[in-house]
Amino acid sequence: MTDALTETHRALEAILLVADEPAEPQLLAQLLEVAPARVEELCAELAARYEAAGHGFVLAKVAGGWRFQTHPDLAAYVERFALEGQSARLSAAALETLAIVAYKQPLSRAQISAIRGVNVDGVMRTLQQRGYIEEVARDPGPGQAVLFGTTKLFLEKLGISSLDELPALGEFVPGPEVVEALEQGLRVTPDEVVAELAGTERQDTGDEGDDAAPPAGG
Repeated sequence: MTDALTETHRALEAILLVADEPAEPQLLAQLLEVAPARVEELCAELAARYEAAGHGFVLAKVAGGWRFQTHPDLAAYVERFALEGQSARLSAAALETLAIVAYKQPLSRAQISAIRGVNVDGVMRTLQQRGYIEEVARDPGPGQAVLFGTTKLFLEKLGISSLDELPALGEFVPGPEVVEALEQGLRVTPDEVVAELAGTERQDTGDEGDDAAPPAGG
């Protein structure tokens, strides 16, 4: 790619600047009157140019389309700006529920409640209102419960193109050596059990002594 941008490159930049969601290659191809494969090449060329120039933004492919977004290494500054005076953040319960939906979808409210061990109706409503989950199907079984899945907005917020890019759950499971160490720490020996019982018995005896009547003539 030469230093000068072509008319097609400039038109592509203009479209992406006003797009409120990732623009799909097929749509861009129609607008620019080029093949979708050429759109991918143009976007890749622009992305490389921005990266080489050291801009604070990048052209990224997320949720099946292309969009401008802030550079990952400047996340701390962007978060500081975005969260300044903002109180409407997702709670831990909402994040846990969203993670369950992301990894186990499609699934119903009852299934999510069974996994979390609590009622999730309120949290599910919040996630739907934020646009992170949606109804995707109905269970063919009795009752035909509504099944939920994540949305394109969810992919956009994470900056990924598909659910296949989610980190594997195995990355969050402790290794065998950690599990073994935990088991060792929780394991109680017979001697410790005897000592605990003996201490409890002495304490019980002392308590009874405190409540006993004073000796006669005292």
